[in-house]
Amino acid sequence: MRIGEPPPPEHHRDVSGGWLRPAVFGAMDGLVTNVSLISGVGAGGVSAHAVTLTGLAGLVAGAFSMATGEFVSVSSQNELVHAEVEYERRELARNPVGEQAELAASFRAQGVDAHLAEQVAAQISAQPDRGLGIHVREELGVDHEELPSPWTAAGASFASFSIGALIPLLPFLVGAPWLWLALVLSALTAFFGGGLVGRLTGRPFLHAALRQLVLGALAAGATYAIGLAVGSHVAA
Repeated sequence: MRIGEPPPPEHHRDVSGGWLRPAVFGAMDGLVTNVSLISGVGAGGVSAHAVTLTGLAGLVAGAFSMATGEFVSVSSQNELVHAEVEYERRELARNPVGEQAELAASFRAQGVDAHLAEQVAAQISAQPDRGLGIHVREELGVDHEELPSPWTAAGASFASFSIGALIPLLPFLVGAPWLWLALVLSALTAFFGGGLVGRLTGRPFLHAALRQLVLGALAAGATYAIGLAVGSHVAA
């Protein structure tokens, strides 16, 4: 980069909830949900066919549930932001002087010199569209022109949940219907998956891996105990 040239734009990972958050949560939720479901049903002494059917039903139902939840959640959040943006737009038109003073006060609160804050606020307020965007970011903490897509969030959640939920089902689908194998495979996936998420977010691999493994084991252990306790009645 030469002197006087603007620096190249910085590229950051998706932290606004577009696809990374639902994908991570979906994969881990799919794994824990289905291994717990299969563990409980399997401990009840039902046939491998019943375990497979239960796992497939859990995969499909959970994937659609996660996708629907993400779509509604992100859509509602975006609608709320748009409503607040329209409110701010009306306030700027109704009381531009007061809104300019409010913006200057916000800059002063962040350590900008009072005189400079007033100058910057006046310059920004002279450009209605730019002023609206700055007001929204300062007051709501979001960029209303770069909101996450509900379709992206729903698709990422659906796909990742399905992948996670498929892991404990694999032994039953490939002709090795052993519950212990499903549990071991799920434990390994939880360990390495949690570790990779930790690395992605800057946390130690081992800490994140063990945390995910312990949480998954607690869930699967609880349903396994329930399956043992009531399995004879269900089988009958």
